[in-house]
Amino acid sequence: MTAPAPDPVRLDPAVQARAAELRAQLEFHNHRYYVLDDPEVPDAEYDRQLRELQQLEERYPTLRTADSPTQRVGAPPLQHFATAEHLVPMLSLGNARTEADLRDFDQRIRRELDIESVHYVAEPKLDGLAISLVYENGLLIRAATRGDGRIGEEVTAQVRTIGAVPLRLRGSDWPQRLEVRGEVYLPLAGFEALKQRMLEQGQTPFKNPRNAAAGSLRQLDPRITARRPLTMVCYGFGAVAGGALGATQHEALARLRDWGLRVSADSTLVTGAEGCLQYQERMAARRDQLDYEIDGVVFKVDDLAAQRRLGFRARDPIWAIAFKYPPREEQTRVRAVEFQVGRTGAITPVARLEPVTVAGVTVANATLHNIDEVQRKDVRAGDTVIVRRAGDVIPEVVGVIQALRPPDTEPVRLPAQCPVCASDVIRTEGEAVARCSGGLFCAAQRKEALKHFASRRALDIDGLGDKLIEQLIEQELVKTPADLYALRAETIAALPRMGEKSSHNLLAAVERSRTTTLARFIYALGIREVGETMAAVLAAHFGALESLMQAETEILIAIDGVGPTVAEHIRGFFAQDHNREVIAQLTDPNGAGLHWPDPPPPSEAAQQHPLSGTTFVLTGTLARPRDAIKAELLAVGAKVTSAVSSNTDYVIVGDNPGSKAAKAAQLGIPILDETQLRVLLADPGTPPAMQAQSTQR
Repeated sequence: MTAPAPDPVRLDPAVQARAAELRAQLEFHNHRYYVLDDPEVPDAEYDRQLRELQQLEERYPTLRTADSPTQRVGAPPLQHFATAEHLVPMLSLGNARTEADLRDFDQRIRRELDIESVHYVAEPKLDGLAISLVYENGLLIRAATRGDGRIGEEVTAQVRTIGAVPLRLRGSDWPQRLEVRGEVYLPLAGFEALKQRMLEQGQTPFKNPRNAAAGSLRQLDPRITARRPLTMVCYGFGAVAGGALGATQHEALARLRDWGLRVSADSTLVTGAEGCLQYQERMAARRDQLDYEIDGVVFKVDDLAAQRRLGFRARDPIWAIAFKYPPREEQTRVRAVEFQVGRTGAITPVARLEPVTVAGVTVANATLHNIDEVQRKDVRAGDTVIVRRAGDVIPEVVGVIQALRPPDTEPVRLPAQCPVCASDVIRTEGEAVARCSGGLFCAAQRKEALKHFASRRALDIDGLGDKLIEQLIEQELVKTPADLYALRAETIAALPRMGEKSSHNLLAAVERSRTTTLARFIYALGIREVGETMAAVLAAHFGALESLMQAETEILIAIDGVGPTVAEHIRGFFAQDHNREVIAQLTDPNGAGLHWPDPPPPSEAAQQHPLSGTTFVLTGTLARPRDAIKAELLAVGAKVTSAVSSNTDYVIVGDNPGSKAAKAAQLGIPILDETQLRVLLADPGTPPAMQAQSTQR
């Protein structure tokens, strides 16, 4: 006979007491292990206590609390990251790179405060991911990444899995609300273990501890984060309400430590520029012995009242500075300078090097970024160069040792044709990046071109996902979008993870895509900077694809919204024989047979509508499909653009509208919701401005 379920309300007081005792013991052991690095019990005893608490909480679910140690195993996966606005902006730090920079900083502080000597809190600058923790009444309620300094990504479920982060603060004298700032990072030993594990599982390992920390924290599945050996060090605070942290930065850090937050063991007080210089020299000497990556040290004025008096610049506090260590550099020879073609057609110069070890990593290639950078540094094949791993991550050529240059070197020039498909290489005036113009044909861009062509807002070929596109490309079944329309059911069915039903469903979607609209087809071509709205504008203006393909630059520029840069992209795309050949195959009635109805002429009603000629921007999550709303606006002669400017007449907002709504408010542009838009469209007799004012009240 099955035992009755325990009464969720009337629990045995002894069970409640045991659960509370286990939670207290486990949090104590967590603090000893993760914060103090001084465990008191072996792992086996900790695991035994954790299992006992888990069993109690499973039997009596009402015992499970948000701050229970059992909650560190990770919550169910998230669909996406929510955004979180920091209570106080997370600013960056000004940089010092020389002794003179540090002395100048100290001199400015002393001058501003009118004192002879300044005490600074000195601490290592960890190379991890900046995090903000918010505690209310001692409980962790939110964790967020730095983001843009004002708004970050909420990663509370992920941060809860980090043992060094207390779910409940220790003691009882903490402020009612406390925003703590710190760095999440992966110790080097943990990084090496993780890298080895990923290699054993056939995964591509992270390149360095910082990427590993960021990648681990930004897992939508917190259970994956829980399996990564992340830790955290707290170095400061943001908003504080209903309490105080003391009079100095050093005292505040001590309070954070007392409340169970981990603070750097290498944090200390120093005096004046000499103290700062001595500290950075000590840390630089220890850099290779540390079990974590640092890229410098940080100095902050210790007196909090002085910090408030000194204040902030636009992006950084006046009372703090980061002394950045010089990236590690080595000398080697350039074997060749080659040009790679990226997935979006970007032409990137790469230096092929004689292999050299830089910061413990063998480097054989280094980015040269773009042709301007090549010419500025005058890097040539045969040169002896200094190679640096900038930020200990990306190898780059710092400069050429001119004295060692051979006499027969030649300057590097941007190729006129793509090294992959021989289409013209186009570089728009004012842009650093050159690009291959053979978007529909170039093998380097094949995957991205097909993904875009089949996407929902383009030809909408349902079932043609990334993995299937990769298979089709790898087996050379598809080289251009036109090849999609020659696929046979038995060919698709023979591919891995495909079958007869899947192949027929895909071919049915391909067949449906043959009937489309001119605007969708133009958008599907993937012309740079021609999005949905621009494609609709071009389709409405020219009415026929051939007219667009033959349009001269002057005609394109005359169209509202088409500037010289966009006109150049359009002309460059259609000037390529390869692209025109693919378009011909796509539109050939005996080939792919893509077709669309001729656009109707603008109605007289639309031309006379009060909204004719006005410009709208849509933002946020709207209740109806955007295409439907755009169609309604275009039908009355309005325009729909993607960016808010002084030429915008209305901004239509849904849920979570973001920066576009904020910019509209700043510019004084009327902001309407969908209901107000329907009223506006239904009442053409009311002037738009008056209608907007009445609906906003």
